[in-house]
Amino acid sequence: MKAVKFTVSALAMVAAGTFANAREQVQVTGSSTVLPYATIVAEAFGENFDFPTPVIEGGGSGAGRKKLCEGVGENTVDIANSSSRIAQSDIDLCKANGVNEIMEVRIGYDGIVFASAVDGPEFALTPAFVYGALAAKVAKGGAIADNTAANWSDVDASLPAQPILAFVPGTKHGTREVFDTKVIVEGCKATGAYDLFLASAQGADDKAKKSAAEKSCMELRTDGKSVDIDGDYTETLARLDADKTAIGVFGLSFYENNTDKLRVATMNGIVPSTQSIAKGEYPVSRPLYFYVKKAHIGVIPGLKEYIEFFVSDEMAGPDGPLAAYGLVSDPELAATQAAVAAETPMGPLQ
Repeated sequence: MKAVKFTVSALAMVAAGTFANAREQVQVTGSSTVLPYATIVAEAFGENFDFPTPVIEGGGSGAGRKKLCEGVGENTVDIANSSSRIAQSDIDLCKANGVNEIMEVRIGYDGIVFASAVDGPEFALTPAFVYGALAAKVAKGGAIADNTAANWSDVDASLPAQPILAFVPGTKHGTREVFDTKVIVEGCKATGAYDLFLASAQGADDKAKKSAAEKSCMELRTDGKSVDIDGDYTETLARLDADKTAIGVFGLSFYENNTDKLRVATMNGIVPSTQSIAKGEYPVSRPLYFYVKKAHIGVIPGLKEYIEFFVSDEMAGPDGPLAAYGLVSDPELAATQAAVAAETPMGPLQ
């Protein structure tokens, strides 16, 4: 992207008076997946605008949204990055603390990938294979039984004959949601375990029974075969460096920036890439977001300008630096730009 020095009006530099002494820097927290994209934008913003470079921190999607909802004021954050969509519980917490308007900004798409040591064997995975390796309970002979698979080849003969060990995102990560719903639950259904869970599920109605069955599907092994990682992808990579027989779950962009260390698995025969995600072929993809506290716009210097810059064609478009890093550009980016310009708050969750 050609470096351009942007100039902002004196009016835009003035914080409108609801805070006695507004911060000078935009403060952002949340998803480790969105973190590198936000860092790229923040650094370019600091170079091209007459505002300080925003402060970008990680900590996880759920933790970031909770920080956003702590209240309004300069001692609270402005933006929460998130690799999963905001939950109703987050919105309720925001309202309870006086955060009444939130802007939802979708920046593009990413995929989650399964990868192992670059010099290790190839994995051709399906959701059913992953479920069969990592689930606490599996379907055997028409009934639910404890999972006793020791090697990947025990799950399916086409898989490598090496011990099952997977480092998966911890429950506070936005990545965990797509892992659970698009891999584990889908695998549970493909193997017939979901139907068995559903048949014995307790609930007042069909919706409650389905929810209970999915919850049962998402229970993973506790015998050391499936290990939750609460840190970011660098911790997962470090675990793989220490044990070359393991497989880890990463964001696509992290993998693409570490291809010298990692060998990626296919999923349903599809190689994960920006192209296969953009075409809708790769089955394990998800939208990425950030959430903005609207009450801080016009108060925290540079907040509106940072948001608009983030979703500009120059940054988030298909030829921008975020795409070069691994973000799949949103085909509806123009609509997002218009919503940001109008400061449109999000409506009720659908």
